[in-house]
Amino acid sequence: MSSIHNKRVTPGQKPEWLKVPIPSGKTVAGLTRTLRERGLHTVCEEARCPNMGECWDGGTATFMVLGDTCTRGCRFCAVKTNKNGAPIDPDEPEKVAEAAVAMGLRYVVLTMVDRDDLPDGGAAHVAATIRAIKRRQPDMLVEALVGDWLPQDQTARTDLARRERSIATVLDAGVDVYAHNIETVLRLTARVRDHRCSYLGSLETLRMARRLRADVVTKSSLMLGLGESDREIDQTMDDLREFEVDVVTFGQYLRPTLLHLPVREHLTPARFQALEERALAKGFLYVASGPLVRSSYKAAEFYLAGIARRRQALTAAAAPAAKE
Repeated sequence: MSSIHNKRVTPGQKPEWLKVPIPSGKTVAGLTRTLRERGLHTVCEEARCPNMGECWDGGTATFMVLGDTCTRGCRFCAVKTNKNGAPIDPDEPEKVAEAAVAMGLRYVVLTMVDRDDLPDGGAAHVAATIRAIKRRQPDMLVEALVGDWLPQDQTARTDLARRERSIATVLDAGVDVYAHNIETVLRLTARVRDHRCSYLGSLETLRMARRLRADVVTKSSLMLGLGESDREIDQTMDDLREFEVDVVTFGQYLRPTLLHLPVREHLTPARFQALEERALAKGFLYVASGPLVRSSYKAAEFYLAGIARRRQALTAAAAPAAKE
């Protein structure tokens, strides 16, 4: 590996491996036009993701539903915040489904702003979008990257029945991958995430999804470079495995504006590779780890690879029994 990929970089510098061109070309232009015609936007565009062209060419895109205003204010995120979210477009599920088919996608990621102002947190709307996609193209894979479904009312935050209903609503719509991002390690959670977020709550919502539907693939993601230690990252991986999470992704935190948390460290590609190896050794079904990796990076590829690995493991486990 080139020495540039191992060189330590101070927080104020942007390393060479993060300097990539803005996605462009016929594919990006054509798919962007498809989205604009339906009044839709993708997280890929909003975040100016450097992987956008690669993912779109591979048949993957991430749509953000339930408006553009979040009811929480995490200190790493540039999404607009307000105690009340934006009005919901009732036609959005059908528009997203139409766009996904028109774009020729194989894998769709639905992400959402937190909508603590809604009785179900927006679960029914997410479910309606999943059903609309599956109705048009049953073999299209759908990942739902959702919130923790905790209610805004502080007195109701222990309402596990409400959370379970919201999770079940999404699962029953036929989602293939249930994702919720833990974002950071336990020690940094209070500083990085909104005060209504919870490290344990995030773990619990992922395990609850698995308990409600044993065949669903569960997934979470961490941003790195916020001051976490390797030991804390390892502990977080152990916690995710204990709570039955199948897939984990690691990416570099990049500061959206000077009003957001500063970057404490730029991890080298070599360190991300080492993290991937450690995570696989801990038993994750699939791991995506790299400076430019984002939660939905190459989603179709890792989902399909993960399923293949799971089937291989089941076949290997069944082989000794067949010989007896």
